[in-house]
Amino acid sequence: MGKPTGFMEYCREIPADRAPLERINDWNEFHLHMSEEALRTQGARCMDCGIPFCHTGTLLSGMASGCPINNLIPEWNDLVYRGLWQQALDRLHRTNNFPEFTGRVCPAPCEGSCTLGMSDPAVTIKNIEVSIIERGWQEGWIVANPPKIRTGKKVAVVGSGPAGLSAAAQLNKAGHTVTVFERADLPGGLLMYGIPNMKLDKREVVLRRVKLLEQEGINFVCNTAIGGSDYPVEKLRSEFDAVILATGATLPRDLPIEGRGLNGVHFAMDFLAANTRAVLNPGTDFISAKGKDVIIIGGGDTGTDCVATSLRHGCNSVTQLEIMPQSPEQRAADNPWPEWPKTHKVDYGQEEAAARYGADPRTYLTTATKFEGDASGNLTAVHTVQVSWGKNEKGQFVPNPVPGTEQVRPAGLVLLAMGFLGPEQPLLDALGVERDGRSNIKAEYEQYTTSIPGVFAAGDCRRGQSLVVWAFNEGRGAARECDRYLMGETELP
Repeated sequence: MGKPTGFMEYCREIPADRAPLERINDWNEFHLHMSEEALRTQGARCMDCGIPFCHTGTLLSGMASGCPINNLIPEWNDLVYRGLWQQALDRLHRTNNFPEFTGRVCPAPCEGSCTLGMSDPAVTIKNIEVSIIERGWQEGWIVANPPKIRTGKKVAVVGSGPAGLSAAAQLNKAGHTVTVFERADLPGGLLMYGIPNMKLDKREVVLRRVKLLEQEGINFVCNTAIGGSDYPVEKLRSEFDAVILATGATLPRDLPIEGRGLNGVHFAMDFLAANTRAVLNPGTDFISAKGKDVIIIGGGDTGTDCVATSLRHGCNSVTQLEIMPQSPEQRAADNPWPEWPKTHKVDYGQEEAAARYGADPRTYLTTATKFEGDASGNLTAVHTVQVSWGKNEKGQFVPNPVPGTEQVRPAGLVLLAMGFLGPEQPLLDALGVERDGRSNIKAEYEQYTTSIPGVFAAGDCRRGQSLVVWAFNEGRGAARECDRYLMGETELP
């Protein structure tokens, strides 16, 4: 590396964010940028560790350790330190089709496995990544590069989320004619309607990349649901030489307790998607938290996004119920490096809520037992109880109510953010594709072939709910195997 002692000389620094009480007044991205000098200093902290784990992309204890798309992290860190930004961009694009997305919304398992992280704060890999790609856009280095030769093969990609976009980009590079079908009004899937605008700007970031993909020859067909009257599966199979299913895992986990049907109880993704549509098209109807006591059931990124969105609406209060205990401040003994660190984190939404109301909105080891409403069927309160975790007669860990901890919390809006059960089934039923025991499409990892010849599956619809970066990994892999199927061989990575 250019600065062998950089990790000993420089401390970790990340860019400041806009002040919480300022940013909750708009939908603009909240991250600020660092100077080139500061970024080069941070690149110098990459420590020439000999065997870097940051780009391994392995699974340890069921969690990602290192980058699932095997980004060449030490190489572009060094290039940034030396001020060779265009070469850094080239290295970054060799493994990652969309660094502007991962650099904003990926939880950075690369940093969790950074060798420096064993003793000091990890290298700021994620921030350097997004800085490289944004420098590329600003300098005009990123331009449409359509393939010079077309193969004559046509591929349909069903779903324009992370897996679908990466599959389409790779297949287009190979010279195939790619059509991406999306049932929503705009491409992007989770990137467009699952992540709020303040984390990932739709016009300036998502649609900027979609426009480039269109210039490279990819055809996007929106407002089209495959498998129904819009576009029967028979037509899909007859008009295309191969199909990649990248529909995501969008069937939400419900909470079937008393009062579930009351007005004011919604799935988190319905709340977030409608809000993004209203941001893009002012005047569009959305589920408003304005003036309401909001209770979010569930954690993770989706729960955090619901907190932040509710604050921007002007909610009266916001509480986030998590059934699990609070994670430790430091790695536990059974969570060693280079595993993903299961430690307590304060994300942007909790930071904003604390600034607005004086406390973190999360309440741990608590679950809802009943939704209460008025005579008109409108939600008024949520009954909760604290839980303790213990083993049942089968040896499984289950939550048990703690007597005497019952509480009735006022609520005008409840958002269910408890994850997803798997892909929606109508399209899979129409195709007749085989599924596994979890209702996901049955296809082996790194093969991606379904029970139907010429039909491949990638991303959450194959593996279940997962990280955006795993969707990129699978989309690229499915494109590689699809290209091999079509051509008998492949040069795609």
